[in-house]
Amino acid sequence: MTQERISGVLLHVTSLPSHGGVGDFGPAAYAFVDFLVAAKQKMWQVLPLNPTGYGSSPYSALSAFAGNPLLISLEFLARDGWIAWERLNGLPGPDGPADFGAAFERKQPLIEEAASNFLDRASDEVRQRFQRFCQDNTSWLTDYAMFNVLRRENNYASWHEWPEELALRNSDALARLMNEKGRELAIEQVVQFFFSDQWGCLRAYCAERQVKLMGDVAIFVSYDSADVWTHPEIFELDEKRRPLRVSGVPPDYFSATGQRWGNPLYKWALLQEHGFEWWVARIRRSLALYDAIRLDHFRGFEAYWSIAAEEETALNGQWVKAPGQALFVRLKDVFGELPFIAEDLGLITIEVDELRESFGMPGMRILQFGFADRGGHMYLPHRYVPNTVTYTGTHDNNTTLGWWKQDATAVEKANVQTYLQPIEHDGEIVWAMIKAAARSVANLCIFPLQDILHLDSDARMNTPGDCQGNWTWRYEPDALHPDFAVKLAALMEMTDRDGYQKPIEGMSAGMPSDEAHLRVDEGTKY
Repeated sequence: MTQERISGVLLHVTSLPSHGGVGDFGPAAYAFVDFLVAAKQKMWQVLPLNPTGYGSSPYSALSAFAGNPLLISLEFLARDGWIAWERLNGLPGPDGPADFGAAFERKQPLIEEAASNFLDRASDEVRQRFQRFCQDNTSWLTDYAMFNVLRRENNYASWHEWPEELALRNSDALARLMNEKGRELAIEQVVQFFFSDQWGCLRAYCAERQVKLMGDVAIFVSYDSADVWTHPEIFELDEKRRPLRVSGVPPDYFSATGQRWGNPLYKWALLQEHGFEWWVARIRRSLALYDAIRLDHFRGFEAYWSIAAEEETALNGQWVKAPGQALFVRLKDVFGELPFIAEDLGLITIEVDELRESFGMPGMRILQFGFADRGGHMYLPHRYVPNTVTYTGTHDNNTTLGWWKQDATAVEKANVQTYLQPIEHDGEIVWAMIKAAARSVANLCIFPLQDILHLDSDARMNTPGDCQGNWTWRYEPDALHPDFAVKLAALMEMTDRDGYQKPIEGMSAGMPSDEAHLRVDEGTKY
């Protein structure tokens, strides 16, 4: 991981104020990058970008390899000629919470229409780029396309509810699918090409401005996913391909009964026997998308909480050892130095710390956790080492202002007053926490955008264990006021996190550039 002293912002792409119902890779993303540059931020952290299933959680994906089609910008598809501008009229606007249902019903068909137009009229040069993309991603792309087509054909039921010959991947049944649904399969592949192309352009825009992208790899995959349907042999399933044991965590800070995530567990011994090929392919795909990778639930690579599938909660599980050391040795042999950040929150043992440290991975420290009692002091800056990533909070926490006003106990508030500064007004807590993170010795500090914007708990992204109302927060189109950038940039200069260098030509000091807006036809109105 980087030895630079830098900072960045946590913002999931769906939280951008884009047209179409959810945030995407369109103009708002470029304007946000301009804001990062003006604020002297050097990293943009996103949550998993994979296609989501029920609940729209980025940690409950339909594929560990594919990209979420809803993140594709229709404006850019229209700009590139794959769909007529007028087809975009009447789409949901950029205001208000993300509406995944509306985006799926109204935006998704337009993306598929654009993909169909691509198949009909792409130039030879562009078609060759598409074919190279298919060749480079052949290990997962064909199976994912089949999975998505069959899912739609079966009214979006989970794959284990499909006709048996399809659920069990009968070779004759799949051959018929290839012959009868060739056009639909090709459209699915073009949609993934659109995703990769637009994300690649955004990543290049970031790189030109010295902004790195940190992605997020969830350790487990969903049962209803192309991964389990395609590779049932690497998961703990019974003879009917139902989970035997599932993932979760024991009781912790977030839940008195633990969290029963329900993901099928890996057959780690089989994976190791085959050189962790599936994990090698997964990390190869991730490194093609990101500069750095946060490994969610890192603790599970050393030992994971195994719950019998019939259990309704996570209380009656057990810890089972995982071959994390062998896995990371293999990944290092293939990829060299691993740009990984370990999400090492929760019940962390000496063995977990040793695994992380043996590969030089920084751990995470969350300031909100540091004020309850002495056991939480490891999350306070005086206990940090440079190879650390510190956060005011994460996507699983309340915003700092919401935490202070609603969640912090009297003891925590008193400890904040002692450790940081006297907090006379609620709003002062946010900047006090941001400054504490920035002044720490941690090489990297990350601020959720909600904290930079001083937002209350209604801007919270996720409440672990709560299945309702998560993942929908979006910032308002006019929220990135240049005053926020100026104030944050000054703090970065004083805490040596600005990556001192010559200004980017044509970029004003405190105001996002207009370049993003020039990427869309100026005559386009919604």
